Amino acid sequence: MEAVKVGEKIKTLRQEANISLQELAEKCGYSTAVLSQIENHLVSPSLGVLVHLAKAMEVSIGAFWGREDTEPFTLIRKGEESTVSRFASKEGVRYGYTYESLGAGKKDRRMEPFIITLEPATIKNDKCYGHEGEEFIYVLEGSIDVTLGDHTDVLQAGDCIYYDSVIPHRVQCHAGKTAKILAVVHP
Repeated sequence: MEAVKVGEKIKTLRQEANISLQELAEKCGYSTAVLSQIENHLVSPSLGVLVHLAKAMEVSIGAFWGREDTEPFTLIRKGEESTVSRFASKEGVRYGYTYESLGAGKKDRRMEPFIITLEPATIKNDKCYGHEGEEFIYVLEGSIDVTLGDHTDVLQAGDCIYYDSVIPHRVQCHAGKTAKILAVVHP
């Protein structure tokens, strides 16, 4: 299972589409400085940021995983997942997420399934973010804190939640203990 360098892939896709950093910033609402940090692995993007970038670049989120989306179905065997580790590679900072794409390769998909491991973050981020679409989360192992607008709850293994992604939201491990979730994003 090889880790994907999402920042490099974003930069490559942007350059192939002849989109300047400034043009991408105007389309997605992030500053050129933030986009440059993402492309250079100084800042690792969340799934919400990837949704915004994919929409602005008119590609699927799966494009960031580097697999061609050409098949009418995708079959991913255990150990073949595309892993994206949210570590700032030049600083070794842990952001608290590692996610495995489960849908890469399937063309014209309308949802993005992931197995996400939530770990205690080195850098705490209490901000909530919203984006277009819907999300479904099922807790596989451990427990997680979910904040949706003004509502905060703890979900245990076997619990699930389904919500509109426009609601500012945050998902993180509970009490500093690692958890694993199945997340399906419909951007």
